[in-house]
Amino acid sequence: MSTRSILQLGEPRLHRVSEPVAPADVAALADVVRDLHDTMRAFQQRHGWGRAIAAPQIGVHRRIVAMCVDEPVTFFNPVLDEQDAEAVEYWEDCMSFPDLLVRVRMPRACRLTWRDAQWRERRAWLTGDYAALLLHEVDHLDGVLATQRAVDDRALALRATQPPKDLSWRGEFRSLDER
Repeated sequence: MSTRSILQLGEPRLHRVSEPVAPADVAALADVVRDLHDTMRAFQQRHGWGRAIAAPQIGVHRRIVAMCVDEPVTFFNPVLDEQDAEAVEYWEDCMSFPDLLVRVRMPRACRLTWRDAQWRERRAWLTGDYAALLLHEVDHLDGVLATQRAVDDRALALRATQPPKDLSWRGEFRSLDER
């Protein structure tokens, strides 16, 4: 298991836009993908939450997201190519500022297109927590932090001052791939 340090709020590298992954890069990035999943698992064990992590959070500026809900999934070059017009507000958390919550307004649902490790194009329609999570991670790839999406100047709270976050999953991750 190889974990890396997670860059924290205030680190300028979190604001860099990540470079796309090319098909020829996938094999060379295998250690980065493993480190993302290991780092996420270690964070989950330490904090009791954390479902996904983007490569820039460990200082790698490539368009890669690792997620683990029921099983580990890696997204290469994820793109939000359709977003629902209806927006919802919720408290967002982030591994790069684990003691802070940010009230954000984001689309209720979105369509995500990405490449898997075998470089097959995948698509899924996301709602609820899945949409919120992947919108957040794609923002990281674009150098955008949740603090920049705060709904107003009072939309920040210390985690310790808020009720515990419900960690059950709501929403849908529906594959749009033809089988």
